[in-house]
Amino acid sequence: MADSKNLPGPLQNIFQLIDQNKTKYISTLGEAVAIRSVSAWPDARDEVVRMVTWTGSKLRELGCKVELQEIGNQTFEDGTVLALPPVIFATLGSDCAKKTLLIYGHLDVQPAKKEDGWDTDPFVLTEVRGQLFGRGSTDDKAPVLGWLHAIECYQALKQDLPVNLKFVLEAMEESGSEGLDDLLRAHEDKFLKGVDLVCISDNYWLGKNKPCLTYGLRGLCYFFLEVEGGIKDLHSGVFGGSVHEPMADLIWLLDQLTGQDGKILVPGIMNDVPEKTPDEQKLYDAIEFSLEDFRSDIGVSQIRFPQSKSKTLMHRWRYPALSIHGIQGAFSDPGAKTVIPRKVIGKFSIRLVPNQTPDQVEKVVQAYIKEKWESRQSPNTMKLKLESGGKPWSANPNHPNYRAASKATEYVYNEVPFMTREGGSIPVTLTLQETTKKNVLLLPMGASDDGAHSQNEKIDIRNYIEGTKVMAAYLYEVGQITESLEEAKE
Repeated sequence: MADSKNLPGPLQNIFQLIDQNKTKYISTLGEAVAIRSVSAWPDARDEVVRMVTWTGSKLRELGCKVELQEIGNQTFEDGTVLALPPVIFATLGSDCAKKTLLIYGHLDVQPAKKEDGWDTDPFVLTEVRGQLFGRGSTDDKAPVLGWLHAIECYQALKQDLPVNLKFVLEAMEESGSEGLDDLLRAHEDKFLKGVDLVCISDNYWLGKNKPCLTYGLRGLCYFFLEVEGGIKDLHSGVFGGSVHEPMADLIWLLDQLTGQDGKILVPGIMNDVPEKTPDEQKLYDAIEFSLEDFRSDIGVSQIRFPQSKSKTLMHRWRYPALSIHGIQGAFSDPGAKTVIPRKVIGKFSIRLVPNQTPDQVEKVVQAYIKEKWESRQSPNTMKLKLESGGKPWSANPNHPNYRAASKATEYVYNEVPFMTREGGSIPVTLTLQETTKKNVLLLPMGASDDGAHSQNEKIDIRNYIEGTKVMAAYLYEVGQITESLEEAKE
């Protein structure tokens, strides 16, 4: 790992202290994972708030000024109304001679139950062969804690923190970041004023071994497709064959979205996607990426483009993709139930790429589904709703912010990180870029096989500890920046 001969003086001691605190850091992550901060579960809202309070206490222990920003209420589909968990605004330092770095992270997690297929209790951090398994371990509790560990090391060694810090930590990211955009825009000339750079650690390496920095994300349109029949569920033995079943209509509609080859069938969906350039092709060709590792980590027999690294990466990063996620209202418990559901809601999403907008994508999808529904000639009712949408994002990878992160990564891993885009969506990235008008960096801690959102989510101890070192080194390098930090036009 880090070569102490090439480290600036302050970082040698900081890296040593991080290594010495490994057991302590794992224990702290275990405390965080044990808090069931699932934002999608109404009955876990107290736990989500507890996670916010717990993190706020940790920040105060470091000397941060912490404000909990209330952002209103959330109404669930069954009519339940709950207060949204507050957003943490925290500040550490106000030295006008230093750069001010804004750090974003999230404290909520995806739903998880042992019976979903986990090998361990998802809310008990479990170490297995150098890997830490638990919901939120990599997404996003370890990265958030990494920043706190880095600050703590500077303070423990009585090293002056190289930058002023501001934190935005929310607890609704896994449920669409409800209320966050409005809050940030309301504070554009308040809390966000004076920010020089932004860093987010909520994504992953391209592979398992080589670090990367990320300068682009796809956007997202998440749709609810509802088909409703009668006033109640029906017995299939009594009514099967004599009614138009909503489930059959829905399955048919969902089947019209993509072809057998995975291509999106919606007319006009590719209209705004830029043509691939020769320079872009060279960039993809140069990236080290193992198709076999990619296939085997997923656990499938074959991927769509088994012979083409560049096609695989392009379809992950620079082309839109449509995925079907589930059906609400359908019977899904173990065993058999001969029911005809009266109403079912199919859930699917489209990942957007630069030049696409949620408004335009919604327009072409609505028109296509309407046309297909009319051809179905079903007496049932159909509704398509855009549940949430976020634009794609890209930043300038040649900005001093990225150079600082690259140098920090090289200190720890002794190699220059790849510059990559990513297929996922973090809508707040674009919001922070627009509200601060500054460069935004995505600094991954976890690896590609961490399984965020999936069963057996984990983070390698190596990535957690070495990633904390990268964060500490990045703070140091940001403090060394002397050139202009004005964001270049994309």
